[in-house]
Amino acid sequence: MKELSVNHLLGIKYINENDINLIFETADHFKEVINRPIKKVPSLRDITIANIFFENSTRTKLSFELAQKRLSADVISFSAAQSSVKKGETLIDTVNNILSMKVDMVVMRHSNPGAAYFLSKNVKASIVNAGDGAHEHPTQALLDSYSIREKLGDVAGKKVVIVGDILHSRVALSNIYALQMQGAEVKVCGPKTLIPRYIESLGVTVEPNLRKALEWCDVANMLRVQNERMDVNFFPSTREYAQQYGVDKTLLDSLDKEIVIMHPGPINRGVEITSEVADSKQSVILNQVENGVAIRMAVIYLLASKIQ
Repeated sequence: MKELSVNHLLGIKYINENDINLIFETADHFKEVINRPIKKVPSLRDITIANIFFENSTRTKLSFELAQKRLSADVISFSAAQSSVKKGETLIDTVNNILSMKVDMVVMRHSNPGAAYFLSKNVKASIVNAGDGAHEHPTQALLDSYSIREKLGDVAGKKVVIVGDILHSRVALSNIYALQMQGAEVKVCGPKTLIPRYIESLGVTVEPNLRKALEWCDVANMLRVQNERMDVNFFPSTREYAQQYGVDKTLLDSLDKEIVIMHPGPINRGVEITSEVADSKQSVILNQVENGVAIRMAVIYLLASKIQ
């Protein structure tokens, strides 16, 4: 059996193209499983997984839990807001206490960049990074690439623009790594204040004009403005942002080709995209949600197969 080159999924930059292809092949199989009348397989009956979320999450957490239950794993969920972390317990103590309950795998979201990597070096369990600060969100990038492959046949040679708050986005960074690894060309577009200074060192071009970016691309991935990560105003107003960087049906219909619209969610309707765009036939947003479960099933299954 083919296996991953890693024991943890910490970020896209730690894996290779063969790993991505293996995850996609495995996800193809699980996508067929979750569309059956009986959606469960007994693959991970002996595996216990802890979901540890130090930051709020609805979609990612639900997606991971559903993926784990579809594989028949035992699942424990931990929310830091109601825990001893609030009493000053350290990350390693928290996780080691959970691991002493004989947990095999930890899915963690944390506000600090590098938290998942730090944990992988200090505890004996397989770690899946469900988002670490503004650093990486590998399963989101994998499901985004998988959705592009499903819609357009391949990722290689495609032109993808990531629009919006690049500075605070872990989705943007993971997507850049994953898309380039698979041979796609990537541009970013957004207010100058929300584009990191180092971005071009990643082999990414900046296109400040939204219309030009959309005319160039095959796929536009529209990011949410992450107000919760901003301690100062990066643009004058939400209304002005929507006017310059929001996509509505008029703009979409005025392009001389059909492009694919993606969004990692949650959507601020009327800001990044209007409801008409979100619900149009060019949007693959709901496919992304469905594919998220299949991709997370694949990642968990492949990592679990490496646990001794």
